[in-house]
Amino acid sequence: MSRLARNPIAIPGGVTVDVNGQDVKVKGSKGELSLTVHDEVVVKLEEGESGKQVKLDPRSNSRTARALWGTMWAQIRNRIKGVSEGYVRKLEIQGVGYRANLQGSNLVLQLGYSHDVHYPVPEGIKIEVEKQTAISISGIDKELVGAVAAKIKSFRPPEPYKGKGIRYEGQFVLRKEGKKK
Repeated sequence: MSRLARNPIAIPGGVTVDVNGQDVKVKGSKGELSLTVHDEVVVKLEEGESGKQVKLDPRSNSRTARALWGTMWAQIRNRIKGVSEGYVRKLEIQGVGYRANLQGSNLVLQLGYSHDVHYPVPEGIKIEVEKQTAISISGIDKELVGAVAAKIKSFRPPEPYKGKGIRYEGQFVLRKEGKKK
């Protein structure tokens, strides 16, 4: 059983949550997100000591219901945080001649291939190229921000010998020793 899902999710100021059966709509200053909660989980909007709260409970004591209880709790909490604060993933590019720039709604990456890699920026995502070797991906949907960052990173993952490639900011890359004479 999920120990975190036993706690209700507090709704911060400026965020409104509408529960209509299994559909949850979250509106905030940054945007609006919705989620259809699985049938094995019951979702309710309650009054708590610090304002309104979202409370989730498993419909039965089955293994599936208990597993989905924690998952749905995390999904709703991520949406509430997303519409109030938003999410940011930062990427670093390391390697001689590797660089990125933004051309309209396309991210253009030069990663040592014979061609440039063009990545169209999905709707709901904002990409900023702070330096030619630093990319910032932001949005309100945590899942989409993470998926876009992983896709961009997959164009040239860091290699273990020289460490060249695209990595998350602060990511440690285990380096291997090269050939010996």
